[in-house]
Amino acid sequence: MSNLQQSYNAGQTKGQAQEKAEQWTESAKETAHSAGDKTANAAQSTKESAQHGQQQASGFIQQTGESVKNMAQGAVDGVKNTLGINEKK
Repeated sequence: MSNLQQSYNAGQTKGQAQEKAEQWTESAKETAHSAGDKTANAAQSTKESAQHGQQQASGFIQQTGESVKNMAQGAVDGVKNTLGINEKK
């Protein structure tokens, strides 16, 4: 094989290696971008889930407060009725 042929083959190999490296780099960038998108979506989903949980907890606490208030009022009315001091209008 001549020196010229060897140089040509070496150039071909180098060009193919560079092309392959560029493809791998682009693939890695796409994978990283996709992973970033998935992470952002997961974070948004987690945030929405936490907000929903917080809303449910707030509603539960409000309902519990109303129930306690109503039970206390019922107890007060019961005591007043027992003692005969319940105001009837």
